[in-house]
Amino acid sequence: MSTELAYLADPFRLEFDAEITERVKLPDGRTGVILATTCFFPTGGGQEHDTGTLGDARVIDVLIGDTGTVVHVVDREVGAMRVHATIDRPRRFAFMQHHSAQHLLSHALDEALALETVSANINIDTPSTIDLALGARGDVDLTPGENLANALIYEDHPIKSYFISADQIPAIPFRRPPKVSGQIRVVEIEGRDYSACGGTHCTRTGMIGVVKIVKTERRAEKLRVHFLAGQRALEYFQDIHASVTLVARQFNTSPEAVGQAVEKQREALRAAQKELETFQTERVALETQRLVTSAQGLDGIKLVTASFRQRALQELRALALQLQNEPGVVAVLAAYDGAKLALAVACAPDTGVNANALMRAQLAEFGGRGGGDARLAQGGGAASEVQFQSFNAHTGEYIRAARK
Repeated sequence: MSTELAYLADPFRLEFDAEITERVKLPDGRTGVILATTCFFPTGGGQEHDTGTLGDARVIDVLIGDTGTVVHVVDREVGAMRVHATIDRPRRFAFMQHHSAQHLLSHALDEALALETVSANINIDTPSTIDLALGARGDVDLTPGENLANALIYEDHPIKSYFISADQIPAIPFRRPPKVSGQIRVVEIEGRDYSACGGTHCTRTGMIGVVKIVKTERRAEKLRVHFLAGQRALEYFQDIHASVTLVARQFNTSPEAVGQAVEKQREALRAAQKELETFQTERVALETQRLVTSAQGLDGIKLVTASFRQRALQELRALALQLQNEPGVVAVLAAYDGAKLALAVACAPDTGVNANALMRAQLAEFGGRGGGDARLAQGGGAASEVQFQSFNAHTGEYIRAARK
């Protein structure tokens, strides 16, 4: 026997005396109870279930089966046959606000921008979503639809629900015709939107408070719209305001001027980065000359070896790129961070030494890996302090072996 769904007639009935007709054990081992009549909304239609209490037990999930029987999943056994039930009001009302907001926003986007809603998902812990049929249309400004939805909220239109039979469907101007049979529940935003829906809703649009689109993302020929409504929207605005105010204080300006302050800071940072790049180029050139000056002679070449601690591989590569153009130079550069050894090897064309071969010989000592060509190679791997200290002990031998 199906459960009577009392929330359909009165979504604000949040306490009632419940009569338990059956106790069940679910396949996953959870305990469930079935009531003759319930005010708990079960998961369905894109909306999650209510939570609350049945006596001393917490209702943690609510399910509805194919026969219309509602199972209330509880965290402990319910001994009595009649218990007092309560529904979590903030959770219920948040779902009501978001579900009604979804209907209203879908209508407004359709009316203002001819964008049809193809699916929706009602959430309260994360933004709810609407998927719009976008087709071949490019970027769309949704502001007119959002503005219309909020205007309809301020006008405080009645929201009512009622049942019709299947043969009455043609008489109702549904936004999307229902694909069900039997009794059909219509949720109507008076004179504006007509939708087949079994969810819980506000009774006036003013109860929604506000609806705000916070994000959009293109998905093939659909546009997913993320939105917040009511209390969740207010909390979002409060969080954003707090963040903007904090940033404004850091820039010693007002929240309204944060955008200008950030842009000014970005321009200053861009100029500083350009100046830093110039300094880094000059520093690499000076360091290159210093290394060449201190190079050791080996079989007619200038051998440059240098080791550094906590130096990035890209900095080694920048030095190597310069050193490969210095006549007669073979350079083996290493950096160690306490756990990994990074190598960059550069060979001028007139040395007859293959940089890739020399690097591989160096890396073989500690099982490192890398790659490159005859003039420039880089790599690295895990190494001990001892291996770092002695990485160039056999460089001379490797150079002779790496001759072309």
